[in-house]
Amino acid sequence: MRKDQYDTTVSVDGVNLGTWDSLTGGGVDSDELKYKPGAMAPAVSLGGSVTVDQVVVGRLYRLQRDHLRVHWLINRVGKANMVVKKQPLDPDGNAFGKPITYRGVLKRCTPPEVDSTSTDPALLELELSPEGTVT
Repeated sequence: MRKDQYDTTVSVDGVNLGTWDSLTGGGVDSDELKYKPGAMAPAVSLGGSVTVDQVVVGRLYRLQRDHLRVHWLINRVGKANMVVKKQPLDPDGNAFGKPITYRGVLKRCTPPEVDSTSTDPALLELELSPEGTVT
């Protein structure tokens, strides 16, 4: 499997924002709690609460698609419900299995950077602050 074999989709406050080009973060971890019993017995893992890392999605900023919504997205930061789905694709581009789904709040909206000397792609980024765990 390759990194490009995913369809990452985003919705904010129920508005489908379509497919995004990149996704970083979203790792799942837990707080570790160990207990050391008496008589020099080995430590016992008691597990711990689960945490999910921030999720950042990005895509090429297209005027007709993204500029019409960027002001709305900026105004929804810290308030909007956000859902990101990471759907694996088979070699033919067909959905395979169940998507990895992150739910939370839109934490950040970063419009493209500007540089008069650069021809790099202009990217839009959104950051999700996860609530609960991954489904």
